[in-house]
Amino acid sequence: MRSEVDVSKWSGEGTFTQLLIDCLRSMEAIEFVRVEDAPATRSEADYNFISNEIFVAFTKIERHEAVKRFGFLPGSRAVVVRVMTIAGLEAALTEAAGIGPPDYADERMLQYLRTERIVPPYQTRGYKLVELVRIYEVGTARTS
Repeated sequence: MRSEVDVSKWSGEGTFTQLLIDCLRSMEAIEFVRVEDAPATRSEADYNFISNEIFVAFTKIERHEAVKRFGFLPGSRAVVVRVMTIAGLEAALTEAAGIGPPDYADERMLQYLRTERIVPPYQTRGYKLVELVRIYEVGTARTS
């Protein structure tokens, strides 16, 4: 099953962002991916700074737990559990080819920072491309 991907708020810039989207799309534990341009994106004569945010929704499963009612009557209740967490996503992306470990990670976010020097054809001077990508779980607050 492939994840649903929403790129309507993304300009399409960032090769590393596209690599992350392709990897996330192939994971069965992720049901939804949304990509947005972050407001920090800038472009100057000698460098481009691209900032993107990726929001993921993990697949949930329902399982039944045994419970006691009134302290002694046996019963069960349905509990919805996420298949993966941000920490699990970090481990999966660390193992993925071309991605590796994040530059920063906490319990709410993963952050990748990639730089490369671009020299267009027929130009003696190139520019530096800096790409910042943050991955959040849908429903959690952004880190400032």
